[in-house]
Amino acid sequence: MTGSTDIDTLLRIMPNDHGADERVDWVAVEAHLGSSLPGDYQAFMAAYGGGAVDNLVILPPLPTGNGWSGSISEHSTQLRDLWDIDGGVPGVPSGADRVLPWGTGCNGDELGWLMTDPDPDLWPVVVWRRHESPPWALFECGMAGFIRGLMTADFDECPLSDLSLWGRVGSFVHHQEQRRRFQAGLDPMTGEPDPYADMFA
Repeated sequence: MTGSTDIDTLLRIMPNDHGADERVDWVAVEAHLGSSLPGDYQAFMAAYGGGAVDNLVILPPLPTGNGWSGSISEHSTQLRDLWDIDGGVPGVPSGADRVLPWGTGCNGDELGWLMTDPDPDLWPVVVWRRHESPPWALFECGMAGFIRGLMTADFDECPLSDLSLWGRVGSFVHHQEQRRRFQAGLDPMTGEPDPYADMFA
């Protein structure tokens, strides 16, 4: 899995103009999660940060404290419960404790890693698809490669149960920028005036 190459490719096709370095303390993250995280994810946090590619939320590792986005630590129990309920990826014997989330959204799908190796850079991506059977699927790529492959339609078929990013490059917006736009009465993703903003004031 070529994390740095995938991040470089991702930056070429999806600008990080509305991204921000998350300035993650990776030592603190490893202490909290009990594991280091893949290099491409760390590079993503430095180049884009936590936020959303259209409807696909990319989770920061730990809570941000601004009440706008979730985090890996906050979503872990939910993803592991789904693994237990549905039995995980067919033919893959790993327990729920080997699953760690990194993304959520796109009509309720959940995305994570399967921690199959001591080296996080070798972790494949697992996806829980709300509207597919079986719901769990495994992809032999890293997180950045998965996002790139989704937007460039490099898989045999859409890896999610939602087609909104399939073969189409989305726009990334950092969670702090989404929150700023929302508080200004703008659509958090587009930055355009939101006609429904007064409903949430």
